[in-house]
Amino acid sequence: MIKSIVIAGGGTAGWMTAAALARVFGPSLNITLVESDEIGTIGVGEATIPAIARFNTMLRLDEDAFLRETQGTFKLGIEFRGWRERGHSYMHSFGAVGRDLAYLPFHHYWYQDRMQGGDAGELGDYDLNHAAAYAGRFARADDLVHAFHFDAGLYAAFLRRYAEAGGVTRIEGRIADVTVDGDIRSLRLADGREIAGDFFIDCTGFRALLIEGALKTGYEDWRHWLPCDRALAVPSARTGALLPYTRATAQVAGWTWRIPLQHRTGNGHVYCSAHTSDDEAHAALMGQLDGEALADPRPIRFTTGRRKKLWHRNCLAIGLSAGFIEPLESTSIHLIQSAIERFIMLFPRGPNHDRLAEDFNNSSIMEMENIRDFIILHYHVNGRYDETFWNSCRNMTVPDSLHHRIELFRETAALHIPTADIFRLPSWLQVLHGQGVEPQAVHPFTERVARDDRARFLRGQRHDCRERLKHLPSLAG
Repeated sequence: MIKSIVIAGGGTAGWMTAAALARVFGPSLNITLVESDEIGTIGVGEATIPAIARFNTMLRLDEDAFLRETQGTFKLGIEFRGWRERGHSYMHSFGAVGRDLAYLPFHHYWYQDRMQGGDAGELGDYDLNHAAAYAGRFARADDLVHAFHFDAGLYAAFLRRYAEAGGVTRIEGRIADVTVDGDIRSLRLADGREIAGDFFIDCTGFRALLIEGALKTGYEDWRHWLPCDRALAVPSARTGALLPYTRATAQVAGWTWRIPLQHRTGNGHVYCSAHTSDDEAHAALMGQLDGEALADPRPIRFTTGRRKKLWHRNCLAIGLSAGFIEPLESTSIHLIQSAIERFIMLFPRGPNHDRLAEDFNNSSIMEMENIRDFIILHYHVNGRYDETFWNSCRNMTVPDSLHHRIELFRETAALHIPTADIFRLPSWLQVLHGQGVEPQAVHPFTERVARDDRARFLRGQRHDCRERLKHLPSLAG
């Protein structure tokens, strides 16, 4: 039986893992986390997607206490500025877009009405999340789907207190070496201490000291699809009212983010070093701050991709040690969460766990590749024709899986979403439409609905959305 787990590294990944394992297994599992105050964490993942609520519920965290401890705010979606073309913006919200009718998703009827010159309006007219985000309104309600913005450092500290109260032992120290005899046997710290365990979880970030440094699992590089390889992150003073959405603004060779927190605003610039210099990226970031910078921009270098094996022998990589997909759709923390949940479901009883590892790896890789395709979509389908970076993204050969989805939608308006894809039909619809991909035809079943009936169907939904919005309180209180 596996009785002891050693987590290498703290930060968001380490303390999320420690807290979850302590909550699920309690005193039956000895959990030790090793981290060094000398080593900083990346901590740019301050925005999330709605699945984070499931993780907090598993831990039985009070949502108000969580928001208070992490200086968090509510998030209803992501606004994309300038991705389709300069001056254009659209919202990828978390909510449902319209109501389906009979056998078909809502968007078939909406597109048909537009093709026939009807008054269907805009896609956002049928989406309460979209309307509430731009109106700055919010309430905890079944028809509003929300996630959070929060300070990742404060979240890690919050979970550290939770985990230590649940029996997790924290050891301060820098890992100097990893003892391997087929499996990992122990971590040797710089002061000579040996930390042994039955199973090891690598949360050491980009360094990947265990999964790569010790076990040499290899890395699959995705830079030919996602060429951005650097980022700058800087906090700024919060100005103005809180907005319940993240903002991602396209730049000459990448994009900048804006994340509203209670005590500050998180800002950053993800960019491709082959198409812009560090100084130019710095100027682009600092020039779009809403308030005074609270620190110097922190540089981050990365290679998009994933480990060829995330679970190998008695070691599992979680977080940045497992791979990196830029935070355009706020999936960094989600990938930590899903890895933890998947590991709990496949938790090994003893040392013979090859099939469990294979199942974990297959599921994780499928999830990461679906996210990869969704991120590539934003870059590939663009109308910024006078910039070399965006031209190269538009002209690149994308994965077959993504090419099929785009062309299927373009030809028929069909969107078939795999079960493993965390982004469901409304997400793909909003981004495809927002980026300017329009279907040439819709499902023939739409012809069974009379034109006047369809117009009434659409008009009623727009009315319902407007009326529901009126009753939502202002986020500002």
